[in-house]
Formats: sequence, structure tokens, C-alpha cells
Amino acid sequence: MTLEQSLLDHLAGFDTPTICNALEVVYGDRVITGFTTKPFFCAFPDMKPIVGFARTSTMRAVQGSRLAGAEAKAHRLAYYEYVASKPGPTIAVVQDLDPQPGIGAMWGEVNTAVHRGLGVLGCITNGSIRDLDAVDSRFQLLAGLVGPSHAKVHVEAFNVPVNIHGMTVNHGDLIHADRHGAVVIPHDRVAELPAAIDLCVRKEEPVLKAARSHDFSIEKLRAAMGEAEDIH
Repeated sequence: MTLEQSLLDHLAGFDTPTICNALEVVYGDRVITGFTTKPFFCAFPDMKPIVGFARTSTMRAVQGSRLAGAEAKAHRLAYYEYVASKPGPTIAVVQDLDPQPGIGAMWGEVNTAVHRGLGVLGCITNGSIRDLDAVDSRFQLLAGLVGPSHAKVHVEAFNVPVNIHGMTVNHGDLIHADRHGAVVIPHDRVAELPAAIDLCVRKEEPVLKAARSHDFSIEKLRAAMGEAEDIH
């Protein structure tokens, strides 16, 4: 699915918790799925949110690849062709399948440079990252942990369903991510998000204004909550 870049840019102007709130407005109820539920190490917490289409893969690092030589090289290049495929921009979503994820880091100075050059905005993984002083600061990394070695890291498969910290992701899913975590935005509801975000912001405003006033009280809170309820 192709979306207007202006819509993606608009969504990137809000943090991921706001997107989660807006999705609840769109769904008409609170939900407990579709987003990450465990903490990440965020390489660049001050970076604005990233919004892009998922390019999914799995990896292992404890055991070496079953492929070797020319076959291994072809597989590696096929993976890079996959992450570079349209539509973009893209986000790499990588599940570490090892019993203890993070033994080997797939993400360091070289791999982040290659992915960014191919149009990838960042990576979301339950595995590890490294080279924190050398990775491109324009490439966001949300990882389960930080480690020093790549061990026997290799891509096991790509264009497959993955689960990262409780969030199930399929190829092409629209992902919104920042230092808080990530959420999947359903393609058939994304057009509703700008209005839902606007509603969330407007409904929060009376309560925030009252709560931050010098004479805040239960009476003022009651009035502000009533004002918020009347906003549609």
C-alpha cells in the first residue's frame, strides 16, 4: 500500500503514545494488542518518531548459517533487495530467534549505514545492537539490549511474520515508533488518524490547563472533565 508522504510526515509529528491514544478513538475502545509491551534500549531518544512500512526478518547468532559461500552471499543480497523494495520509507523489524536473544548484534556501524543508504529509517528488534559511538545518528535503533559482539549473526529468513516484545508484525505493516516503543497502524484506518489525534489533543487540553493552574482543585478538575466530555 502506498500512502502520501505528507500523511506519514504528519503522523511523525506526534509521539507513539499519542498514536496509541488516537487508535483507541478510531477503534472506539481501548485495546491491549498491536503495540510493544516490553522496554527497549533506544539509541537516540531525542530523535523524532519514525513512520514506515515494515520489512520483516528473523536472525540467529549462536549457531552459524546453514548456507555457505556463494549461496550465503546470494541470500544476504536477496535480503538487502527485500529491505530496499518499494513502497518506502521502510523500517527493519527483526526477531532474534536465539533462546537467549542478543548474544550477537546484527546492528552496528556497517549494517546501519547499509540499511540507511537503502532507504530504511531504523530498526526494531528484540536482539542487540553495538557500535553506539559509530552508528549513524539519523538511523533509529530500538533494541532489546546492547552487546559488544556480532557472534555468528545471520539473517535466517525474511518477509515472514515476526513478534517483537509482544507486537506482531507482517511485511508491509505501517509502523510508528519512538523512544517509548512501537505500534502497528492498520492500513484501513490510517486515514482516520489525523482527525482522531486532533480530538485527543483537544479533549486533553481543558484538563491539562486546569491541572497546571496555580489554583487547581477538585472543583476545577470536575469542571475541566465535564468540558472535555463535551468536545467531539
